[in-house]
Amino acid sequence: MYVCLCKGVTDKTIRRAVHEEGISTMRELRQEYGVASQCGCCKSCAKEVLSDAVKERNKRFLEETLLPTDVCYT
Repeated sequence: MYVCLCKGVTDKTIRRAVHEEGISTMRELRQEYGVASQCGCCKSCAKEVLSDAVKERNKRFLEETLLPTDVCYT
């Protein structure tokens, strides 16, 4: 779905920006994609999509451990 019609930014674009580019704040999103920089009607929806995507990313990072959790003592 389109989140920002003025700049043509979709929810998928925002989610990809969070997961692949590490964007975490509205300021970063505005600087990179121009979201909420023109008419501002998309601000609340963009914040919601951004927040959900950041939560998903953080949950994934917590689930992925960097060190092995199984130890073999044989």
